[in-house]
Amino acid sequence: MDWKVSNDGWITGLDIHVRAALGRSGVIAALDKREGDGGTPTGRYLIRRVLYRADRGAAPQTVLPLRALREDDGWCDAPDDSAYNCPVRRPFTASHEAMWREDELYDIVVILGHNDDPPQPHAGSAIFLHCKRGDYQPTEGCVALANEDLRRFLSRVEPGDHIVIG
Repeated sequence: MDWKVSNDGWITGLDIHVRAALGRSGVIAALDKREGDGGTPTGRYLIRRVLYRADRGAAPQTVLPLRALREDDGWCDAPDDSAYNCPVRRPFTASHEAMWREDELYDIVVILGHNDDPPQPHAGSAIFLHCKRGDYQPTEGCVALANEDLRRFLSRVEPGDHIVIG
């Protein structure tokens, strides 16, 4: 199934139609996506797996592969590193994002198949579906939902489903 994300920030599929936060630069063409540009790339991306903070709540109900985050989880965002757009263990020498955050954004993180087969340098990394900040403040390029909406979404997603942005 394809879950649609509109350019104006709504995700729709089955019985779900909920607000979503998008990148600070809006929705941009996937071919124009560059590391750090703040754009949410258009395209159709496989919903791969789910990570969550076990210390902050129960595991989401989902049939997708699921793993509790660890304090040393990271995600490489260094375009010239061989681990670009891949999970890494911290400490890590190249630029990376900490997946174990003080805020609630990554209490639930859905890994999407953006620029990962294989990753192309500078074409964008860490495009996730995760929990929103505040009153749907813009993301760095991800799609973000309220925690309860993300949990409901995950309870309906099936292996092989895709997020379609734009």
